[in-house]
Amino acid sequence: MVKSAPGEVGFRPMELSDLSRIEVIENHSFSAPWPRQAFYNELVFNQFAHYTVVTVDGIVAGYCGFWLILDEAHITNIAIHPDYRGTGLGEATLLYVMDLARKLGADKMTLEVRVSNTVAQSLYDKLGFTRAGLRKEYYTDNKEDAIIMWVTLNEHAERNAHTGN
Repeated sequence: MVKSAPGEVGFRPMELSDLSRIEVIENHSFSAPWPRQAFYNELVFNQFAHYTVVTVDGIVAGYCGFWLILDEAHITNIAIHPDYRGTGLGEATLLYVMDLARKLGADKMTLEVRVSNTVAQSLYDKLGFTRAGLRKEYYTDNKEDAIIMWVTLNEHAERNAHTGN
């Protein structure tokens, strides 16, 4: 799954000590990045929040967060540092988080993606997400629309068990 990431890949819960690195990744990844305080608030105060980091040789290379509310997981953000993009870490991270959400009781997962972000859309399509709607002018930095996508996690897990993905 991880194609060419150098070194040992691991996953663990995000910690407050990761926030400096998360801030760097966030700033490289988004035109309207979350501030460090937003991640702090998520980790310390949001009982629904679950954040995971992916590491390569112990260095945080990316992260993904979701809110688990009842039986639905909502991806809040996912990003991989530019040095590690194209290595399969994004896919590996999302698969890990999808499995984690399912184990925590989520039946479904949703996310929003920019209409212009066709690379991410291709990944989400590959992992079984389907388009369910459009949020007009969702992104505040440029008023871009967001595609709303959903996946049923148990169906995804069953499909992967049969295909070996």
